[in-house]
Amino acid sequence: MLPEHRFSHAVWDIGAETLARDLSERLDAPLVVARVSRLVYDLNRPPDAQGAMPSQTEDIPVPGNRGLSESERAARTAEIYEPFHATVSDVLDGFSAPPAFVTIHSFTPVWKGAARETQLGLLHDSDARLAKAMLKQTGRSLVTQLNEPYSAKDGVTHTLERHAIPRGLENVMVEVRNDLLGSRADVSRISSHLAGLLAASLDMETSFV
Repeated sequence: MLPEHRFSHAVWDIGAETLARDLSERLDAPLVVARVSRLVYDLNRPPDAQGAMPSQTEDIPVPGNRGLSESERAARTAEIYEPFHATVSDVLDGFSAPPAFVTIHSFTPVWKGAARETQLGLLHDSDARLAKAMLKQTGRSLVTQLNEPYSAKDGVTHTLERHAIPRGLENVMVEVRNDLLGSRADVSRISSHLAGLLAASLDMETSFV
């Protein structure tokens, strides 16, 4: 891996943590944040998924993930995946009333040479209630699409499937094109927009996670 790759979308969701923290403050909602690169372990993938510890992402090789033994994969799962998802479960268990479940991600404007028109993606697994409700409220300020640039068929909704679906929680996976998150002002604008969409789509007394 080249030094410049360490600052690319291949390694982390650029701007997503800053956006998630801003949105959490606006909504006075608890937030669970991943603390390792997805190249070490992609926490939105189950342990048996190839993409959980990828040996290559797009055209970028990940030498440290090549030839991992079963015991090495299990060790990473135990050290990184299980504690993260246990924390998410603990936070959800702490609510007296069912909260909404929202995950925040970002995506690159160009993937494998193809430009992406989508600016805001609202993804869902088997429960489309919240994603579709938000889509109806979007207006024209951003190019917003349902299940773009990814969908459940791409294996990206594991966190929703593991935590929200079994509990019957309204849920959505939010994907923001990362060129819209380049500055604090940009983040604030997107955060305000998302807070408005959520408020219009859910009872204002609903808690968010």
